[in-house]
Amino acid sequence: MEESLSQVSETPPSSIAATGDETKSRKSSLRSEVASNDADHSPFWTQAQEDFLPELFSENVVAKIWGIAAEALWQNHPPESAPEYTQPPNGTTYSNTDIDFWTSGFFPGSLYLLLERAELYPNHFPQAKLHKAKLLYASRWWSENLHAQAKRTDTHDLGFMIQPSFQKDYELTGNDRSFQTLVTAAESLASRYDERVGAIRSWDVCRTKRYKFEDPSKDYLVIIDNMLNLDLLLYVASKTGNARLANIAITHASTTLKHHIREDWSTVHVVNFDQHSGKVKDKFTNQGYWDDSTWSRGQAWGVLGFAQVYGWTKRKEFLDASKRLARYFLSRLPADGVPHWDFDAPRPTYRDTSAAMIFVSGVLEIYKHCSGPLEGAEWLYAAKKIINSVLKMSLSPRARFLKDGKVDMGGFDAILKNATINNYEYAPRRWADHGLVYADYFLLQVGNKLLSLGLLE
Repeated sequence: MEESLSQVSETPPSSIAATGDETKSRKSSLRSEVASNDADHSPFWTQAQEDFLPELFSENVVAKIWGIAAEALWQNHPPESAPEYTQPPNGTTYSNTDIDFWTSGFFPGSLYLLLERAELYPNHFPQAKLHKAKLLYASRWWSENLHAQAKRTDTHDLGFMIQPSFQKDYELTGNDRSFQTLVTAAESLASRYDERVGAIRSWDVCRTKRYKFEDPSKDYLVIIDNMLNLDLLLYVASKTGNARLANIAITHASTTLKHHIREDWSTVHVVNFDQHSGKVKDKFTNQGYWDDSTWSRGQAWGVLGFAQVYGWTKRKEFLDASKRLARYFLSRLPADGVPHWDFDAPRPTYRDTSAAMIFVSGVLEIYKHCSGPLEGAEWLYAAKKIINSVLKMSLSPRARFLKDGKVDMGGFDAILKNATINNYEYAPRRWADHGLVYADYFLLQVGNKLLSLGLLE
C-alpha cells in the first residue's frame, strides 16, 4: 500500500490538476540545485570497493531477526502486530503496526528467508546458534494471523502481506494450507482489477495535506509499488493454470509501462485514471519530493517488478523496461552509492536503504536473464557495489547470540539504518532516517538470491 493512510488534519483541494505551473517551476529549480550540490562528487563507479558481503551471512543478521521473533514465542496467541520501523530520530527499538497493515508480511517473511537459508544453504547459516526447527515454529507463529488477511478485497497489498511467508512455507514444507492462502489472496487481489483501466486499483482513497481523493467511483488510483503484487498472481497462475490471473498481471504491467514511466525512464509514483474511459486524469507523488521528481524507492519497485514479470512472461518489453529503469537509478546514485530518498530532493537530504536493497534485488533478477557473461558481469558488479556501499554506511551495531540462547541486539533492533518511510512534505505520516523492516527483508532476500545464483565464492 505504501503511504495512503487516511489520517489528515487539513482540508486540501480535491484535485491537484491546477498545480502544473508550480510543479514545472519546482522541477527546474530542484534539479539545478541537485546538480550543483553533486557536481564535486567523484563518480560512484570510481570509488574503491570494500568487501562487506560476508555481513549478509553473519551471525548478526540472524541474531537481529531472532531476537525480535523470540519475544513473541511465549505469548498465548500469535502476534496481531508486526515490526515496521524504529522511531526517528533516535529510537532504537521497533515500533509495531497492526497485522492488517501493508508491511505486516515482511517480518514473518524475514524468518522464512532465514529458514530457507538454513535448509538450502546450511554452510551460510549459524546452525550451532539456532536450530531450523525453532525457525519453522517461529515463522508459522508470526505468520498465523496473516492467513485471514488473504480474503481481503479492500487492499492491493496482498503480495506484500501474503507471499513472503506462504510461498516459502509451501515450497520448503509442502504445506497445503499455505498454498490455499496464496490462491485465496490472488483471487482477492484480482477482484480489484478493472478491464476498462487495464490495472488493479491500488488505493480506494488517498489523503494528504495537499490533496484528497475520497470517492472511488470518480478516481482510480494506481501506484508504481503495485508492480510488486503481480508476482503473486503469476505464481498462483503457474501452479493452478488460471490464465485469467496471468492476463490481469500482464495487462497491469503493460498499463504501468505506458503511464508510470517518463521519457527519461524515471517513474511517476501515482497515476489517477478515469475508471470509465481509462484515460489519465492526474500524475503526482504521495511519497516523493515533488510530482515531477523521482522517488528512489518507486524507481526500485519498478526495476524489480518489471524483471519479475519478465521472468514469467519472457516478453522483451518488460526486461527492457527493468534495465532502463535500473540504468536511470544507477545514473543518479551519489558517490557513496547509497541512494537519496528522492533523487531530486535538495541536498543535503535523507537516504533510503530500503530503496537500495529493493533495487539490488531487482538487479539480481535482471542478472538471471542476461544474454552472456559480459552483460551479467556488469549487473553483478553494480549489485555488489551497492550492497557494499549500504553495509559500509548503514549497518547498525551488530547483534550476537549469548550462551543462554538469548540475544544481545547491539542496541538497535534493525539490521540497517538510514531508511525513509515517507518524507513528502505534505504526507500525513512523515518519517526518515530510521530502521525499517522491509529494508532488512530485502537485504536477506538479496543474500539468498546470491546463494541461489551461485554468485559467492
